[in-house]
Amino acid sequence: MTNEKINILYVDDENNNLISFKAVFRIKYQVFTAIGGEEAKKVLDNNKINIIITDQRMPGMTGVEFLESIIEKHPEPIRVLLTGYADMNAVIDAVNKGKIFHYLTKPWNEEELDMTIQRAYDVYKKRIEEKEMTEKLSVSNDQLEFLLRQKLLS
Repeated sequence: MTNEKINILYVDDENNNLISFKAVFRIKYQVFTAIGGEEAKKVLDNNKINIIITDQRMPGMTGVEFLESIIEKHPEPIRVLLTGYADMNAVIDAVNKGKIFHYLTKPWNEEELDMTIQRAYDVYKKRIEEKEMTEKLSVSNDQLEFLLRQKLLS
């Protein structure tokens, strides 16, 4: 997993922001972009995404609404919310409903955003490792229960 590029989905309603994000981060990361939540859902359905970075203020569907709408189908990606406004209600909603990892203001600072991506990916890897360990433990538990039943029946 160390040689793989981190897959990031950047969601915004302004094409210039999508272009500049991709220009800055495309060498270091595998960058997917989407104009708005509906297009982003299609990207998620067709690609393995590790981190989602979304703007809050978008027509049709806010960033929080988008994040909230994908939790059930796509629980794994780590979520980062961006907004150009100091909107505390959006932050509270994002934490409570959208299960965000981090909140940043726009315009984003390249270094701060890069550090956030790295930290988010560390959390992503830990969650995947924990999930895999839990699945292995569950299989082992099932095998032990089977052996115990066999022993009790004989």
